[in-house]
Amino acid sequence: QGNMAFAGKYEFEGDENYDDFVNKIGLPSDKIEMGRNCKIVTEVVQNGNDFTWTQHFPGGRTTTNTFTIGKEADMETMGGKKFKATVKMEDGKIVADFPNYHHTAEICGGKLVETSIASGVAYKRTSKRIA
Repeated sequence: QGNMAFAGKYEFEGDENYDDFVNKIGLPSDKIEMGRNCKIVTEVVQNGNDFTWTQHFPGGRTTTNTFTIGKEADMETMGGKKFKATVKMEDGKIVADFPNYHHTAEICGGKLVETSIASGVAYKRTSKRIA
């Protein structure tokens, strides 16, 4: 798969354990409704170990995290909180510890599979490649 496996544009296809997870991390109910079955488009630009990871939400809102594997970076959570994290690459997966959850992203069969774990609940989001 090599290092350029992540670059591309992906559209939300399905998820598992959304409600349990967002309740565990304490998302407010308006944000929970907004995010449910949300057709998020994730755009990943990769240059070696440098990533720009952008999520486009319906209605024009975007969240962008820019990071380099192995270096501390300023990041933003699903709920819009700012924090610092060191993103790692383990077995071809991107791994990051967010303030209240552990997040991994990998390319599986051409799809972007993201898993976030909080207090034993694993939220899995799958997106299909569209570009």
